[in-house]
Amino acid sequence: MTDLAAIQLDGLGKTYSRSHLGRVKKTMGLEGVSLSVKEGEVFGLLGLNGSGKTTTIKLVLGLLFPTSGTAKVFGSPAGSAQAKRAVGYLPEIPYFYKYLSGKEVLRFYGRLSGLAESRLNGQIDEVLAQVRMTANAGRPMREYSKGMLQRIALAQSMLHDPRLMVLDEPVTGLDPLGLREMRELIHQLNTKGKTVFFSSHSISEVEKLCHRVGILVNGRLARVVDQSEWKSEHGRLEEIFVSTVAPDHVRAAA
Repeated sequence: MTDLAAIQLDGLGKTYSRSHLGRVKKTMGLEGVSLSVKEGEVFGLLGLNGSGKTTTIKLVLGLLFPTSGTAKVFGSPAGSAQAKRAVGYLPEIPYFYKYLSGKEVLRFYGRLSGLAESRLNGQIDEVLAQVRMTANAGRPMREYSKGMLQRIALAQSMLHDPRLMVLDEPVTGLDPLGLREMRELIHQLNTKGKTVFFSSHSISEVEKLCHRVGILVNGRLARVVDQSEWKSEHGRLEEIFVSTVAPDHVRAAA
């Protein structure tokens, strides 16, 4: 491990502009977010719909450019070649060519990632084993369940052995068995030294996995909660979340 933060956000902000009939409408997606995610921790991002979770993730990945402030990954600017090499990304709704098998999908993405052919087969076999998809790797994607798709998506994000895993709503739409499997996979990644940064609506999953949690309210980081604040009492994190978001939610609805 290094002394560098896995993710360092300083005054990060994003304003969206939309032009219609000569008029420009501006919408604040994120404002003044400062946060340091330590290497080796599991950090969860909670918030209501529209609170800025996906905007934050896209800024960390370099898929969006900030309006203000900076985002760095292990000291390198978000979106730079150095930052991209350090990050594995699981989108909320992964999409793959349905006629390809799981193994063919991983080969496709491995080549896109620039993995040498001499390493590719070994890496594919390794990540398939980690996500427990070896037996189904030859089946076409159209035959996969939601949970199997999520596991292949996680496998592709692991192929280049990144130091940081960024997961956008990784448990969305999973059944109870799928939830448990994804939780175990995230835990395994962390025990192997990976930093995990993920957003979720499932407070119970965040509660079980995270060392710390950030709560976003209307594009601002309202609170960062340490595991010690909820660990001793089941359901405590939900209480903290509701008490943090409820006042602003009531005002916005009024």
